[in-house]
Amino acid sequence: MEGLDAASRDATRAEAVVVLSLAVAAALAIKVPALFGLQLGRDNDPFYARNLSLFVLPLLTGYFAWKRRPAVSVCVWLALVFAAGALFANVFPFETRSETGVLTALHLPMALWLAVGVAYAGGRWFAGGGRIDFVRFSGELFIYYVLMALGGVVFTAFTMMMFKAIGTNAAWLAQHWLIPCGAMGAVIIGSWLVETKQGAIGNVAPVLTRLFTPLFAVMLLMFLATMAWTGSPIRVEREVLIGFDLLLALVVGLVLFAVSARAPEAPAGVFDWLQLLLVVSALVADVVALSAIAVRISEFGVTPNRVAALGENLILLANLAWSAWLYAQFLRGSRPFAALERWQIACLPVYSAWAAIVVTVFPPLFAYA
Repeated sequence: MEGLDAASRDATRAEAVVVLSLAVAAALAIKVPALFGLQLGRDNDPFYARNLSLFVLPLLTGYFAWKRRPAVSVCVWLALVFAAGALFANVFPFETRSETGVLTALHLPMALWLAVGVAYAGGRWFAGGGRIDFVRFSGELFIYYVLMALGGVVFTAFTMMMFKAIGTNAAWLAQHWLIPCGAMGAVIIGSWLVETKQGAIGNVAPVLTRLFTPLFAVMLLMFLATMAWTGSPIRVEREVLIGFDLLLALVVGLVLFAVSARAPEAPAGVFDWLQLLLVVSALVADVVALSAIAVRISEFGVTPNRVAALGENLILLANLAWSAWLYAQFLRGSRPFAALERWQIACLPVYSAWAAIVVTVFPPLFAYA
């Protein structure tokens, strides 16, 4: 028994060394472009936005590949995916203030997150269980990352205050080192914490899901009621489209995480009815957004943002519509909850596939505008 405990401690220490090394590597990776004259700053914001995920996600994937030991062919495939991502993010001649450049920055992380999931699941990606575990991991990592980010804000504020007390402006330290390097390293550290401390956040995450599900349902209902009362349509502008799609994606994420955290054999309860209300509310909001986008396209023509939003809203429409149907069937007792779980994990590659299309096809299709 003592031999097993010693071996376990050695393995834990070895993993800690690997994780800390990768976190430092991720923190330094975002500084590498500065060696070639691409300093962090307004002039190079488009470059850093497009490449942000490439500074850390390959290292996170490497961590899971080291821990899960997938087949060599899987490792080669993962390396090719990240190489392709780097290629498409940097070889296209994007115009200044390019819409397709912004879309690449937004969609490349979504496309590459699937590669992280394949590495995380090891050989269980196609077994279903690996994908649902990855959904849980993603939700718990998000919570850890938010907590670490809040701690980072406090740390940065105190650092600047202490230096200001001696007459030194530490804004450069925060802007060029603490914030960017900390943001990258925190992804690795947060992932490790999820791996090693699953019980702690694993108990908090479902509670947060149950808290925010009714809040988002009420917010969407109030939005729809206000829009119907005032007759005000949705403004189809870039910021509005991005914000609205993020809202709907967050709702789908809440549903997805709630599904992953629920025991499939548990009977239907009040929370399941709340989930159905949330899904139906989001479905109606999605239809409203789609109609606004269609009207805008018919009046003013296509743009990269409108086409991207149209595709994303259609995908979310399909997800929400079938989710609502499956939830209703489950609540009526005619379908098992496992059918809803299978539907949600089946949609995961679709999101990444659409994101990959936006990254690879949209820039040349719209002349890099």
